[in-house]
Amino acid sequence: MNFKYISLLSVLLLLMSFGLPKNIQKKVDKEIKNTFSVETFKFTGVAISSDISKNLPSKFEEDNLFKIEANNTFLGYAYLSQASSKTAQFDYLVLLDKDLIVLKSKVLIYREEYGGEIGSKRWLKQFIGKKGGDTLRYGDNIMAISGATISVRSMTNAMNNLLESLKILHSKNIL
Repeated sequence: MNFKYISLLSVLLLLMSFGLPKNIQKKVDKEIKNTFSVETFKFTGVAISSDISKNLPSKFEEDNLFKIEANNTFLGYAYLSQASSKTAQFDYLVLLDKDLIVLKSKVLIYREEYGGEIGSKRWLKQFIGKKGGDTLRYGDNIMAISGATISVRSMTNAMNNLLESLKILHSKNIL
């Protein structure tokens, strides 16, 4: 009995030691507070089994899909990931309502000298209202940005992959 208790406690402590880096968590918290108009909220990871996640276009790991709740009310989801720029990766956040519709997208950390314009609110607002089944096309319903072609295409592909993954997860009653 004691061994089981100690093992469980050890696993819980190990799991609690992981999470988002503080600089990213702070930015995510700010966006959640502003988007959902809440001061306090509960932010819990959503586990997608590996046999399901391996067949999805987007990456779903232990620390990139989160359920957001406030006052025991489910508000929506937060999805964090990375996309490629010319020589590095950038971190981005997508906030979804409870119906899996994009409420906000935000570039959290951009690591290139050029192309950072994809972090502008004006450009990112193109994703608001998109949902599973929607298709984004660079140069058609997604504006190009001179000097940021690689990052724009990468973010567009990442959003398409996320929207397709959300559609699949919803159809399987996982989200």
